[in-house]
Amino acid sequence: MNEIRPQAKPAPKQVARPSDAASLVILRGPKENPEVLLGQRRKDARFAPGVYVFPGGRVDRTDGAHARPYPARSDVVAQIARHSPSRRANALVWAAIRETWEEAGLLIGEPGDIDKPDSSPLHRAYASAGLCPGSGMLDYIARAITPTRSPIRFNTRFFLARDTETFGNLHVSSELEDIGWRSVSETLNELKIMKVTDFALRIAIDYWRERPGASPDRLVPRFTHLTNDREIIME
Repeated sequence: MNEIRPQAKPAPKQVARPSDAASLVILRGPKENPEVLLGQRRKDARFAPGVYVFPGGRVDRTDGAHARPYPARSDVVAQIARHSPSRRANALVWAAIRETWEEAGLLIGEPGDIDKPDSSPLHRAYASAGLCPGSGMLDYIARAITPTRSPIRFNTRFFLARDTETFGNLHVSSELEDIGWRSVSETLNELKIMKVTDFALRIAIDYWRERPGASPDRLVPRFTHLTNDREIIME
């Protein structure tokens, strides 16, 4: 008689660790219905194919070193330090600036001379334009972590800039197609966007309209995914 053995339970699915990432919301125009810079992710992208997003991406190994001469504002560092090492803030801000240039062709900055202009393609772009990186111009407005069910996860910090702080001409890239300015009403009602993009855009608009002063004590909303709903946590 064959021995009946209990079936082995399947190994629990390993949850992917979220990668640090940064995204930049850029607004312009009238307060009633401003425009936001968006691009469409490629149809064959592994993560969120075909949806419209802000420029952004994961933090690179070199971002922290490149950011040292151009640190984030002290209030932004204090806000990010509540959930991450304070030194990470500079790398996140630099990543948002770098990704915006790589994916959309825009530089965030002001007239001036950049230190070590041959350090990277981004440094050379700043030097060619006669600009310095505008790390201190970015406001930290929101955070979101991809749900655990996703095989690709990001711990994304959203920053805000205004079009008056941007230089250059828009261009498509290997990451984003159909890059351009779209009205907020079109974005929220007609374009294919993710819930987290909807969340970050609404937060950005409120912040942009109110223009609060810089404060290290300001609480920042975090988007939390639930089974059938979402929850906003202030941190």
